[in-house]
Amino acid sequence: MEPRLNAFTNPVALSVVKHFVAANKAVHGTAVPAATLELVKIRASQINGCGFCLDMHTKDAAAAGETPVRLAMVAAWREATVFTDAERAALELTEQGTRIADAAGGVTDEAWADAAKHYGEDELLALVAQIAIINSFNRMNVMIGTPAGDYQPGQFG
Repeated sequence: MEPRLNAFTNPVALSVVKHFVAANKAVHGTAVPAATLELVKIRASQINGCGFCLDMHTKDAAAAGETPVRLAMVAAWREATVFTDAERAALELTEQGTRIADAAGGVTDEAWADAAKHYGEDELLALVAQIAIINSFNRMNVMIGTPAGDYQPGQFG
């Protein structure tokens, strides 16, 4: 598969990605567990059909010690018993935040309240930002047609 354009050599794309990455670093500097942030990235990428991001985040999560069972169950997290209540709340927030156009009211008060039981204000903002950032990356990669499969864990530092 050939991408429509090369985001790794285009100066505009490189500038945009640099800012996305900087915002992502701020999110990773919070108390939200790194494993939860990876689950959020994986679930949003599944919903958006972003093979490039799925390739990256499943491999990075596995390299960081995430189990194959949990990685395999992200798409069916509601039926899976391998996620904590806090992770489940983050995954629900991810789904509703990613599918925001599908629901007239956006994220429900119930989903927000459930997440707020497990995360403080800073962590909630980090989750919201992570969901927004990964959705931006997903949309960019899907529109460009960035191919998936060759990513090596930690490739982009």
